[in-house]
Amino acid sequence: MELSWLDISVFLAFFGVVIGVSMYKSRKEKTSEDFFLASRSLLWPFIGLSLIAANISTEHFVGMAGQGAGIAGLAIASYEWIAAITLVFVAIFFLPRFLRSGIFTIPEYLEYRYNPTARAIMAFYTMVIYIGVTIAAVLYSGGLTLQTIFGDLDNPRHLLYGILVIGGIAGLYTIWGGLKAVAWADLFQGSALIIGGAITMVLGFIAIGKLHPSTEAGAGIFSTLSNGIQLFSEKNADKLHMILPKDHSVLPWTALVIGLWIPNFYYWGLNQYICQRTLAAKTLKQGQLGVIFAAALKLIIPFIIIFPGIMSLQLFGDKMTGDSGTDAAYPLLIRHLVGPGARAFIFAAISGAVISSLASMLNSASTIFTMDLVKRHLKKDASDRSLIWTGRITTGVFVVIGMLIAPMLGDPRFMGIFTYIQEFQGYISPGILGVFVFGMIFKKAPPMSGVIGLVLSVPVYGFLHWQFSEIAFLNRMAITLVIILVVMALITYIKPLAEPKVMPVREEFDMRPAPSVMWLGAIVIAVTIGLYIIFW
Repeated sequence: MELSWLDISVFLAFFGVVIGVSMYKSRKEKTSEDFFLASRSLLWPFIGLSLIAANISTEHFVGMAGQGAGIAGLAIASYEWIAAITLVFVAIFFLPRFLRSGIFTIPEYLEYRYNPTARAIMAFYTMVIYIGVTIAAVLYSGGLTLQTIFGDLDNPRHLLYGILVIGGIAGLYTIWGGLKAVAWADLFQGSALIIGGAITMVLGFIAIGKLHPSTEAGAGIFSTLSNGIQLFSEKNADKLHMILPKDHSVLPWTALVIGLWIPNFYYWGLNQYICQRTLAAKTLKQGQLGVIFAAALKLIIPFIIIFPGIMSLQLFGDKMTGDSGTDAAYPLLIRHLVGPGARAFIFAAISGAVISSLASMLNSASTIFTMDLVKRHLKKDASDRSLIWTGRITTGVFVVIGMLIAPMLGDPRFMGIFTYIQEFQGYISPGILGVFVFGMIFKKAPPMSGVIGLVLSVPVYGFLHWQFSEIAFLNRMAITLVIILVVMALITYIKPLAEPKVMPVREEFDMRPAPSVMWLGAIVIAVTIGLYIIFW
């Protein structure tokens, strides 16, 4: 696809504004708290949009849309709608504890609750997953999206060009301004993501509407749109179900009972690159409102990402060939339906979503490396200036490593980028979630239980992956979590703490959620349940 001057101009203008504003707003970062936690000054709109911008990337546009077009259909939306409920619980139960303790990173909490070894193990796990899996996966899928829309699918250099563009832009403003730069960029890119996704969905319905027998030549937009919704629903009725058979290979209904909650609570409550903007909230109320706002936005994501993936299969299924398969569903829709102008905006929105996610991961990876490894173990008396420069240098190193790994992820044995990310996170998420939740509930759980719980996660899940690969990975996560909790319970029963650990407390910190937070959270949960009923 040839880029018009309009496409190029809009793309450059969009990112000129994003980079310019984010770097200007973060120009005065002088302390480690300024650089890594935006001076703990973020308000709820920044937090909510930044959570969505950090979360939505080509893992969704490529992986989730591809799963929607392929084996899972709309059921893959459970990742989004279960996330909405999860976020409500995170806002009410997890966030107050984290903000009250004044931590910089999620692994830091484990040192206070268990011991330094638990913190170091989680920091190590997180670094490996960020660099080897999530950063590389976002770079690969982002490069694939740009290659599919504007490049030659048979030319590997075009994939590399996309990877270099995405990594270069994200690295630039993240190295410069840390989390504050990321948050300001997310304000623009998160908004553009929602608008661009809605435009793509509407254009898809209109294209399908033109195929409806009752759509006459020259029919109005609203009539064509209505016919498109009707024909889409009729032709894809088998894909518009949230509940799949218990023997489904990717998302059996049994996974909704236990399995799916594990990656959701890990991701939204204990994942540094997501939680970092909530740790930077100005107050508890601002943090909680931001998380609830993100939960509300999650409810619309399946309509602007998964629906277009299914539409693409209906319209361009014959073009989904080669190694990428249905992973190319969303990019194909844009390539064939969106013209100059609108294409430029959507191109910028998708690129922005990818860059936001990558920037968040880079910032959080550098935060964990700097605060949990360097400051805690290598240079305990490091100055703020030294810590900031350590964060900047490691950000650059991590993006280069990700660029080197990313081109390898097109191998078909990874079964699509979405499965690749979820499968490998399964090695650590049950252990991390089990250790956090058990430690919060059972105050006398000893340090040894936390360390063993974290260590067990990798071999237990690895054994299940090796010997029982036919079991859906979400069910393998559930089995791993249960085993870890049983072991932790036995250790606690045999050798409990004499006295509960004393957690640090920020002065005059009120843990009680505001009534508005409770009511808004209840509304989000009610709407989510309603959506499951509609698409049962």
